[in-house]
Amino acid sequence: METPLTKTLKIKSRTWKKQRYFKLQDDCMTIWYKSKKAGNTHSTFSVGDVEAIREGHQSEVLLSIADEFPADRCFTLVFRGRRGNLDLVAESAEEAQSWIRGMKKLIENLENMGEREKLDQWIGDWFKKADKNNDGRMNFKEVQDLLKMMNVDMNEHHAHRLFTMADKSQSGTLEDDEFVLFYKMLTQREDVLRVFQEYSVDGQKLSQSDLEDFLREEQLEGGDIEQHTKQLIECYEPSETAKLLNAMTFDGFLMYLGSTEGSIFNPQRRGVFQDMSQPLCHYFISSSHNTYLMEDQLRGQSSIEGYIRALSRGCRCVEVDCWDGANGEPIVYHGHTFTSKILFKDVVNTVGNYAFKVSEYPVILSIENHCSVEQQRVMAQHLNHILGNKLLKSTLDGKAPIGLPSPEDLKGKILLKAKKIGGLEESFNGMVEDSMTGEVSDEDEAAEIDEDNLHRESRSKQRLSKELSDYVVYCKSVHFSSFKHSRIHSKFYEVASFTESKARKHLREAGPEFVHHNSRQLTRVYPSGFRTDSSNFNPQEMWNTGCQIVALNFQTAGEGMDLNDGLFSQNGNCGYVLKPSFMTEAEKGFDPETPQKHDHYQPVVLTIQVISGQQLPKVNIKEDSIVDPLVRVEIHGVPMDQAKQETRYIENNGFNPVWYDTLRFTIHTPELAMVRFVVEDYDKTSKNDFVGQFTLPLSCMQQGYRHIHLLSKDGTSIPPSSLFVHIRITELE
Repeated sequence: METPLTKTLKIKSRTWKKQRYFKLQDDCMTIWYKSKKAGNTHSTFSVGDVEAIREGHQSEVLLSIADEFPADRCFTLVFRGRRGNLDLVAESAEEAQSWIRGMKKLIENLENMGEREKLDQWIGDWFKKADKNNDGRMNFKEVQDLLKMMNVDMNEHHAHRLFTMADKSQSGTLEDDEFVLFYKMLTQREDVLRVFQEYSVDGQKLSQSDLEDFLREEQLEGGDIEQHTKQLIECYEPSETAKLLNAMTFDGFLMYLGSTEGSIFNPQRRGVFQDMSQPLCHYFISSSHNTYLMEDQLRGQSSIEGYIRALSRGCRCVEVDCWDGANGEPIVYHGHTFTSKILFKDVVNTVGNYAFKVSEYPVILSIENHCSVEQQRVMAQHLNHILGNKLLKSTLDGKAPIGLPSPEDLKGKILLKAKKIGGLEESFNGMVEDSMTGEVSDEDEAAEIDEDNLHRESRSKQRLSKELSDYVVYCKSVHFSSFKHSRIHSKFYEVASFTESKARKHLREAGPEFVHHNSRQLTRVYPSGFRTDSSNFNPQEMWNTGCQIVALNFQTAGEGMDLNDGLFSQNGNCGYVLKPSFMTEAEKGFDPETPQKHDHYQPVVLTIQVISGQQLPKVNIKEDSIVDPLVRVEIHGVPMDQAKQETRYIENNGFNPVWYDTLRFTIHTPELAMVRFVVEDYDKTSKNDFVGQFTLPLSCMQQGYRHIHLLSKDGTSIPPSSLFVHIRITELE
C-alpha cells in the first residue's frame, strides 16, 4: 500500500518552522521523508525506532506554539534512546488523526510480532541497506559489504561457498528468499544443535517425552511438565507435520529458546506478583533526581520531557525544584545555575497526564521549595486545580493514622513530599493555629552541599504557607539528627534525605540501625552536589540497607541506571519492589556487612556457562573494524557478594562468537543480588568499548539453557543481539 505524501510543518521553536513531506513505504515499516528544498535527497527511519506517538500539545515545543496551531493538528514522534523528538503540525485535524492512528497501529503490530517475524523483518532491513543499486538482488560484492556491516569477519572462500549454495537459481545474485536462505546457513546454531541432539532420540526431532526430559533435567521446571510441553510445541513449532506427531523440530526448538519463555528472565515475575498491601516503607521505589534536567546540572536544558520520560519508565518519585518566577508564577529549575526554567504549572500538568500510564501505584512529588509564601499559595492552587482528586490532600480515612498506607491503598494518588508546619496528629486535634503561615528550618540540597563546604549559607528559618503545608500528609521532609533520636522521637510519616556520602557514612558506621530505621520510615538518598555532570552512584549500596527512595539521574545511561532498570523490570515494572522480609521485620537486625549472621542465611553458588553470542552490534563506525567480544558477569549485592569475572575475548567475531567459558560465584544474600551481563569490545591499548548489557535480579533468573537479549547503553533493546548461556543455582553445602 502506497500512502499518499503528507505535507507537514516540522517545528523546533516558535520561529523555526519548515515544511516536510512524509510517507509510509510499501513495507509498512519504513517512513520516508524529505524537506522542500533538498531536491532529490531524502531520508528514512523505521517504525521500530519510534517509542510512542503523542497527540496534541504534548511537548515543550508544541506547547510554545499552542496559540498558533490547534492541538488537533499537532503530534509528536518520540524516538527510542537519545534521539530528539519530532514535533509536527499536519495540514488538517483529519490528516493528523490518520497519522496518529496509523502509527499507533504500526507500533502495536511491531510489538505483537513473533520472534520469527521479527527476525525476517530484521533480515529484510539488512537486505535493503546492502542492495546498493536497488535492483532487488545482491551480487557477491554487495554480500561481502553486508557481512562487514553485520559485524561478520568471514573469509572470502567460506562466504563464497555459502553464496553459491544459496544461489538456487544460479544467477550469480541472491534474490529475496535466496538471501534468507544464505542468512540461515550463515547463522546455523551449532551450539543449540548440540543440545538438541543430546536430547533427541533420533537426532531429527524431540518427541514429547524428549522435550519433557529437557524441561525437567536442564530447565529445572516444576509444575505440570506434560501440559507445558504441549503448549511449547503448539506455540513455537512451525511444522504442522511435527505438531501432529506432538514433536518439536530443530527450528521449533530454536524458536522456543529465542522466545521470552526461553529467555533468562522468568516470565512469571514480569507482571505484578508481589504483595502490594504492605506499608510504603517496605518497598524499594523507583526514583528520579532533578527530573526536570535533560543533561548536566549546570547548563542543561530543563524540560517537562524529563518528567514524561521518567514516568514512562515506571519511575514513582520525581523531583521538583521550585523558585519564585515572574508574574507571580513559580518556576522549576536547578537553582543558582544556568539551566533553563520551566513553569511549575506545566510540570504539574505533565505529571497529572503521565503519572498512571504505565503503573497505577502512587507517585510521590518530592518538592524542594525555595518560594515565597505568596508563590507557595499559587503552587497549592495549581496542585489542587490541575490534579483534583488525584492529589492526596488528607489521610485516606480522614482519621489520625497509625502507620503508612500501602501502594495498593494509594492507587491512582499523587503524594506531596515537602516540609510541613507541625505534625500530622495536630491537624486532627485542631492544634495548628489558623495563621496562614508557619516557620520550619530550611534544609534542602543547597544546604546539604553547603555542609560539604561548597557555599555556606546559614540554616535559615523558612516560612511556609498553610495551604501547601496541609497537602503534605504521609511524606513530611525532616532534618535527620541520629538513629537514636529517630528511634525515640520520629514519626512514621517523616522522611529524611541524605546525600550519597552521608548515607555511606551511616551505613558503614551503623548498618543494622539504618536497616531498622528503614523498616519503619522512608529514606531518600540523592547524588552528591559534586556530580555536576549528572553521573550516578551505584544504588545497590543504598538498597542493601533498605533505603527506599534512591534517586538517580534517569537521563544518564550507565551502571547505576542499568541496576535500577534491572531491579524494577520485575513486578510489572510498576515502580515498587517489595524488600526481603528480613529487612522489614523490625526485630530481625540484618547487617549487610555480616550477612552470615542472620536467621535466614542460605548462601548459593551461581554457575554460568557463557556459550555464545549472536549478532552483537558494531561499536566502531569505522568500515573495517569488527568486534573482539568478551563477556563480563558482575554480581552487585551485599559487600561480600560484590564480584566480577570475565570470559576470554574472541578475535574479530561479533556475529557468532563461541566461548564455552564457565564462571562461578558464591552469593551470601541471594535475595538482594543483582546480576549484570556486560559485553565489551576488547582493546589492548585503551579502555574496552561497551557493546551491550542486561541486568536482572538473581531471584528472577531462570535456570538451564537461556538466551539473554541485550540492551544498548540507554536501556533500549537491540534485536537480535543476544548471548546464549547455561545457568545453575545450587545451595552452598
